[in-house]
Amino acid sequence: MSFSTILVANRGEIARRIIRTAYSMGVRTIAVFVDADADAPFVSEADESVRLASGYLDGAAIIDAALGSGAEAVHPGYGFLSENPGFAAEVTGAGLTWIGPPGSVIAQMGDKLAAKRLAVAAGVPTLPSAESPGDADGVGYPLIVKAAAGGGGKGMRIVGSPSDLDAAVASARRETAGAFGDDRVFLERYVATSRHIEVQILGDGHGNLVHLGERECSIQRRHQKLIEESPSPVVDDAMRTAMGEAALRLARAIGFRSAGTVEFLVDEATKEFYFLEVNTRLQVEHPVTEEVTGIDLVREQLRIAAGEPLGYAQCDIAFAGHAIEARLCAEDAEAGFLPATGTLAAFSPAEAPVVRWESGVEQGSVVSVAFDPMLAKVIAHAPTRAEAASRLALALERLHIGGVTTNRAFLAAALRHERFLGGDTTTDFIERFGPARSMVLGDTELAWAATAAALWLQCEHRASTPVLADLPSGWRNARLPAQAVSLRHGEHTVDVTYRSRRDGAFDVGDGRYARIHRHSPLDMDVEVDGRRSTVRVTHAGDHLHIQSRRGTVDFRIVPRFVAPGTQVPSGGLAAPMPGTVVEVRVAPGERVTAGTTLVVMEAMKMEHHINAPAGGIVVEVFVGPGQQVDNGVALLVIEPEGAGPDEPGSQPGQGAGEGPR
Repeated sequence: MSFSTILVANRGEIARRIIRTAYSMGVRTIAVFVDADADAPFVSEADESVRLASGYLDGAAIIDAALGSGAEAVHPGYGFLSENPGFAAEVTGAGLTWIGPPGSVIAQMGDKLAAKRLAVAAGVPTLPSAESPGDADGVGYPLIVKAAAGGGGKGMRIVGSPSDLDAAVASARRETAGAFGDDRVFLERYVATSRHIEVQILGDGHGNLVHLGERECSIQRRHQKLIEESPSPVVDDAMRTAMGEAALRLARAIGFRSAGTVEFLVDEATKEFYFLEVNTRLQVEHPVTEEVTGIDLVREQLRIAAGEPLGYAQCDIAFAGHAIEARLCAEDAEAGFLPATGTLAAFSPAEAPVVRWESGVEQGSVVSVAFDPMLAKVIAHAPTRAEAASRLALALERLHIGGVTTNRAFLAAALRHERFLGGDTTTDFIERFGPARSMVLGDTELAWAATAAALWLQCEHRASTPVLADLPSGWRNARLPAQAVSLRHGEHTVDVTYRSRRDGAFDVGDGRYARIHRHSPLDMDVEVDGRRSTVRVTHAGDHLHIQSRRGTVDFRIVPRFVAPGTQVPSGGLAAPMPGTVVEVRVAPGERVTAGTTLVVMEAMKMEHHINAPAGGIVVEVFVGPGQQVDNGVALLVIEPEGAGPDEPGSQPGQGAGEGPR
């Protein structure tokens, strides 16, 4: 290895991932961080961490940190500066080694329009496209607006008719300018029922190029991936060979070196594939390829950057079993997958089943709107696809997590869905099959979890009591009413009453039986109505997070006396998430119809449209462009048609957030 110390110019789970492989190779690591990440796990896991005053996009500060700390190479991870050819050139110009493709390749492939031209020249099939909105008719509708300078779902808008084109292009330009510093967009034919399949490639500096098979990344929301797998359930040997050869033709044409992917769209009806783009970096979903091939892609990146040859040919690569990855995100799936924020009161993966966790957070981590909402990637590898899906779903369900709303229940439901297990995983999977977006507990399950929560709480109270600690819990010298706890779960309030028995057990409610076999501040072995289980428990403020067989149940302890709180005005629309107001499209006195976009907000680098739930007249607007708002803050008030301020029918409303259009 030609270098002994590398600087990781990234954060979160990918920084931890790179650090782990570097250590396994005997390479020291330097991390960089901003104040918002000061307590993040990757900061303490590196040998040394350097604070960035101006953010992760300050290339000059990152290079200074590398030079000042003795690093000899820079690994950019993905996102941020990983596909910035100028930064790559500055790194090498400073005498450092760039762990990635040459800057000239990044520049060629970073421009999606130039990449399409090169793909055509290399004989790789492409979809009809246009560089100017004025040429939309030549592309045909429906079409999709895409960012010319980046991916990851940023700047993508599906357009169904000419009347929607101008607004979609304007919104896409705004979003892509904020994400990539480049507002260029282009148009491409939209294939509604398709699959997103990418081929992993590796190339060294000695002319050796191989592909490591394909990954399917079709299950998406807002054009961003949620579940990825390798191999694809639809790719047979002939298609795999054809896609692999096409990817390698393009890679040779551009002189590719390092790890990257050539991405394709597969038309579900014809099974024809079309070039989409080349990603000149590590992909979020790279672990599924590692699991089925046994090849550590970060290790290969470091070896290639150090000038070493691959040491193997295409015929040496073998594939074993099936791997699936799910992205656990801080978002509210029921509310259109809107980003969520908060503090992780609990975050503890179960010991079994054994899966691979790639996480940038831990218990106590603060989740803000400053960064991408992904909390962790969870990867299961098994001999068969069905077993990998079941193992991954169970690992997600057994994760003890609380304090932040996540898409955990949706992911588990999708993985267990019969159409997923049948391989019917096109890009419109969510819309077509509608997997459950939240964990809905039956009455029996909810009652069991609430009883466990109430009994754990009384154990904690007994453990901390300053007097009469030797008396049995709930003991009375007279016949008094049973002890009672009210717990709130979503829209449901569960009242749990219990009375201690002489044998240490409890009579619960109207004749049910419960016994605590073991209790600790972290868990409890509890039996309720003959059902016994050891459950993880986290107590945070007025919330109790209790592990059930299908996930973590969040209970809020209802106080006996409730102080009045603030409310959204009658007819008001509230912010469905914290974020920044980008645009207000209405003014007081304006008449709107149901579905009209009223306010555009930005959160976690994505735009979200707040739409009118019903027709009416805008009475008041409380926010303006550039304003930061918290979740639940009133944005504006709409008076329904025909309903005056004192008439019935003017009820509080909640803005319907949806993804970018």
